[in-house]
Amino acid sequence: MLRAATCDDAEGTWAYRRLPDVNEWLTGTFDTYDDYVTQFTDPDRLAATVIVERHDATLIGDFMLRRQDAWAQSDVAARAAAQEVELGWVLDPAHAGHGYATEAVEELLRHSFEELCVHRVVASCFTANVTSWRLMERLGMRREAHTRRDAFHRSGQWLDSFGYALLADEWRRDRTDSGGLTSR
Repeated sequence: MLRAATCDDAEGTWAYRRLPDVNEWLTGTFDTYDDYVTQFTDPDRLAATVIVERHDATLIGDFMLRRQDAWAQSDVAARAAAQEVELGWVLDPAHAGHGYATEAVEELLRHSFEELCVHRVVASCFTANVTSWRLMERLGMRREAHTRRDAFHRSGQWLDSFGYALLADEWRRDRTDSGGLTSR
């Protein structure tokens, strides 16, 4: 089940976000729970956070769905307003390997294209985060960028990144051709 995040979800997400193998890929790290709660409960952050729960209401992940303006030339910028969604995900490793991330991202893609009616969905990750880029490819997202040493990591290393995207017409074509999620 997917639902909007609330302030009460901070504790459940903190439990797995502070794990070293999860935290390695996150943009921010927090020394204390209080610091994490302050960041997690920021109204803008909460508005873009979707909680993933199993059927028994166990919180197993928090995903980001951030609607934003697509790039456009200034004289046509109004037509690109709110036409892009950026996705991100964090899944508790204790629940990995069961298809939960695939199912949740598939639903976020459906929501983005069918309910929000956006033109494009994007996501990115470090190239070393194999699980993440394989998920994007499994869902039919196209690798559009491989940037070299563009992100300075807390390890002290400059890391490469991948950028992926999927267009609304590609989404519709894949659904028409296969009747739903395809195995890629």
